Amino acid sequence: METKDVILDLRTQKGLSQEELAEKVFVTRQAVSRWETGETVPNTETLKLLSAFFDVSINTLLGSPRKLVCQCCGMPLEDALVSREKDGAFNEDYCKWCYADGEYTYSDMDDLIDVCVGHMAGQGFTEEQARAYMKDMLPQLDYWKNRVGGENEFDALKKRLIDEFNALNIEGMPKVEKLNALVGSYVNLAYPLPSGEAVKFLKDGVTYFGNQLESELGGDRCFGILANADFLLVVTYKAEGADPELLLYKKR
Repeated sequence: METKDVILDLRTQKGLSQEELAEKVFVTRQAVSRWETGETVPNTETLKLLSAFFDVSINTLLGSPRKLVCQCCGMPLEDALVSREKDGAFNEDYCKWCYADGEYTYSDMDDLIDVCVGHMAGQGFTEEQARAYMKDMLPQLDYWKNRVGGENEFDALKKRLIDEFNALNIEGMPKVEKLNALVGSYVNLAYPLPSGEAVKFLKDGVTYFGNQLESELGGDRCFGILANADFLLVVTYKAEGADPELLLYKKR
């Protein structure tokens, strides 16, 4: 689709007139009309306003002329996977797992490879093939080519969270060695209360730190840990997140 068709389609989906859209992005109705006939294209600042209003990337507004790829992990990107800045604006260079709230979530390539291999193994790749592919591909991406050593805010936070989890001394839970970036929608389980009500504690669109740990006591349940700057969460569950049980929710 061309920009003129994208804007017309998005405006129609919102049920807005040209005049109403013009008011939202501080232009004239005539300007919107010219966009939709292809006579002109919105300038950079107006594209940012349209992106925020319609909740789509600028690349989408321009008719997707670029094939977006996360410059940290290599994942092909569509709008639902594109990262955000602290103000909610799209950052089209990264996925929401690799960049969140204005910070990069991976500083160690081996940590990222371990996470990616876990997702890729069994999906047409053996673990060895997945690891070899990632080791060859990642150094070609801008993030790793431009990576400068040093600890960022997320690195420091992860270290503190690991120490706090280990200080809980929960029976059967092994020592926490690593935390990965996890988007809330993938780990937002509903926990049953004594009243019979099921409650979720996370936000689907927020990135957290977490991991899954095998219980040292054996059995068919494992530990799930999640955290951010505000809380620690420890749960147990069966395979695929079945039968979840909340063990601890602690404010930091």
